[in-house]
Amino acid sequence: MKLLICFMTAVSLGLTGTVLGGNNYSALAALGYRWVAINGPYACITEQDAKRIAAHHTDATELQVVEDIECYYLIPGTIVQLIKEDPARGISEIRIGSITRPLWTYSRFLSKRPVKDTYGVIETPESSGLIPAADRAIVPASPANHSMPRSRPDEDNR
Repeated sequence: MKLLICFMTAVSLGLTGTVLGGNNYSALAALGYRWVAINGPYACITEQDAKRIAAHHTDATELQVVEDIECYYLIPGTIVQLIKEDPARGISEIRIGSITRPLWTYSRFLSKRPVKDTYGVIETPESSGLIPAADRAIVPASPANHSMPRSRPDEDNR
């Protein structure tokens, strides 16, 4: 009997590890999500700025585009969502969870395979803010109940 219990425990733990640890990152990639694989100011507001910073990356150019808020830093492991991809020119329009405007970067800076972030975690769309998680869903406000008094009756007479 103990052998049967040990066997069942091992099988159930193995299945739990497969289900919980088996994130389907290839499905996320098929949906247009990518992970950043480079560190630097390579996410730009315009396509021309992305080309300029990648072609002539010097400290002076980097400082100028960052000060003028033309480019944002990409950090390895950050998940982004593709809006448009131009394989012929190798450039993509992306969306990052914490930035409201679309940005441009070279496709070579993005990976279809997950990249761990600085903390060793693989970001998902839910954890990055690209899509809301189920537990953060907006709950509709309950209808106002006008039948209940807003203050105690004795407080109105003071």
